[in-house]
Amino acid sequence: MKAIVQERFGPPDVLQLVDTDSPEAGADDVLVRVHAAALNPYDWHIMRGDPLIARLMGEVGLTRPKARVAGIDAAGRVEAVGANVRGLRPGDEVLGFCRGAFAEYACAAADMVVPKPASLTFEQAAAIPIAATTALRGIRDVGEVKAGQRLLVNGAGGGVGTYAVQIAAALGAEVTGVCSTRNVELVRSIGAAHVVDYTSEDFTDGRTQYDVILDNVSSLTLTRLRRALTPKGTLVLNGGGSPGHVFGPIAGILRAVVANVFVSQRLRPLPSRQNREELLAVTGLIEDGKLTPIVDRTYPLADTADGLRHVEQGHSRGKVVVIVA
Repeated sequence: MKAIVQERFGPPDVLQLVDTDSPEAGADDVLVRVHAAALNPYDWHIMRGDPLIARLMGEVGLTRPKARVAGIDAAGRVEAVGANVRGLRPGDEVLGFCRGAFAEYACAAADMVVPKPASLTFEQAAAIPIAATTALRGIRDVGEVKAGQRLLVNGAGGGVGTYAVQIAAALGAEVTGVCSTRNVELVRSIGAAHVVDYTSEDFTDGRTQYDVILDNVSSLTLTRLRRALTPKGTLVLNGGGSPGHVFGPIAGILRAVVANVFVSQRLRPLPSRQNREELLAVTGLIEDGKLTPIVDRTYPLADTADGLRHVEQGHSRGKVVVIVA
């Protein structure tokens, strides 16, 4: 099969398209014929081995990538199922968390894929797993957003942000989205009642306060973000794309955990996980017409490196997707 492989950490040039053996599904796995795979900030962290603390913790590999073929988000058709798998069969269209998604075939635990909504293309379906479940977790579980609350999404035009705006609007919140000038109309069109163009406005000036803030950008200090919160408000910190070569988002999360002890506001890091219930919840919202994946642009598999360069710049409108087949 053709796959994007990486033998060392480094810039996008370390990614190479090669012919390699297809993975074999274990007893509890499914083998997926990948049609599309999404690119995430997580992928460029893996590519660069960044931050360094992730290497020491064993998450990405110490001196070279733990996984030769990267990628997690995928959509495609089930090619084969393991001996213990029930409820899935070859030919089923699925989406989910697949190991080594930047390839023609990838394996996934059977409980980490769910049926693809019939209304979606494979490109749209691939854009769901990490970003949509992260948004759901941040809005519903960590932020505990309720109908009538005032919510602000910082980074509303990005992958997680576009899902978060829609999910919060579906819950009945009054949503304010913060984005660049080029994304103002997009963010308004997906459910934001108010849009702040950060190039000309400062939402942290204290004039307006919010019950919940979901910060996907990690470029502002806790002091400034807290200024925009109500006295008992909740700040949800999603540091997936945070800069910092040594500690990355961990430094900001630790500062928030310490500060949380001394303030009346709730400062909450957004945990990362892969969860079937969350996948089913977001596909349910899609089938109910309350959630739509926003795809910025697509790249062929051979140009995965170019796609990651675009994602790493941090200015995507929604998700960036690789077309595999």
